[in-house]
Amino acid sequence: MHHHHHESQPHGVTRKLVAASIATMVFVLLELGAGIRSNSLSLIGDSLHNFTDTLALVIALAAVKLERKPPTSSRSFGYQRAGILAAFVNSGVLVAFTIYIFVEAAQRFRVPHAVDSHVMMITAAAAVLLNGTITLSLRREGKSDVNIRSAVLHMFGDALSSAGIIIAAIMIRTTGSTLWDPAMSIAIGVLILWSSWGIFREAANLLLEGTPEGIDPDEVSRQLAAIEGIAGVHHLHIWAIGPARPALSCHLMVGDVPLRTTSAMLASVNEMLHRDFGIVHATVQFEFAGCSEDDPYCLPYSD
Repeated sequence: MHHHHHESQPHGVTRKLVAASIATMVFVLLELGAGIRSNSLSLIGDSLHNFTDTLALVIALAAVKLERKPPTSSRSFGYQRAGILAAFVNSGVLVAFTIYIFVEAAQRFRVPHAVDSHVMMITAAAAVLLNGTITLSLRREGKSDVNIRSAVLHMFGDALSSAGIIIAAIMIRTTGSTLWDPAMSIAIGVLILWSSWGIFREAANLLLEGTPEGIDPDEVSRQLAAIEGIAGVHHLHIWAIGPARPALSCHLMVGDVPLRTTSAMLASVNEMLHRDFGIVHATVQFEFAGCSEDDPYCLPYSD
């Protein structure tokens, strides 16, 4: 028995992602040129980070498009997993890129390079404005979709790192020491690593059919067993079909009752799962076997 509800991302998010991708790619080229001209590692690193932002936005856009494709006989759930896969790739690339920045910064500490702090400051200020605007425009969609959220985190992290570059440029002008440039690169790297690791872990968990964050299987079992007529719960599985689309399958023991009575029971189950846990797809199998006191599946859960 199935209960299926689907909510796709609104088409407005597509336009936002297209505009953000184009704007970010143009800025990547400008910032990379500014970084090479000013010999600033933090600017070059930030431009590469912005390039991964562009990839993040493009992959997020492709995933949104794929998620809208209708199911087929061979892909009965459609392409909902595309968003989770996109988040996994995005965050993995970001972790790898951060390690590169750490290595490059360590070399700069050993052999300091002269930098143009004026170009650093102007370019970083423009980056803060661009990335901050994109982050704010997509934050609502990111709350419910790990794919969009991974792209938003890319942009937010880059806005913060650009703000850090401004601080580094001010310190270079104030103290005359160019070591502020690689030092800020490391600080930016730590920030990026911290923000991307959570997305990487969440996406990996969902790809491995793990229970989505925020859902406690034991609590789900307790609430199922509390529904009138249900004597036990077993073979409970909770996973995610796609971003913000948790699914569940389980066996419910109802004893020797007429089959027609399970319709109202199923409605109560689906209503509770959607209301309390956001589970949009449930597959329930009723078992009409009688319960014995020593059967662990039949012991009712107490509140």
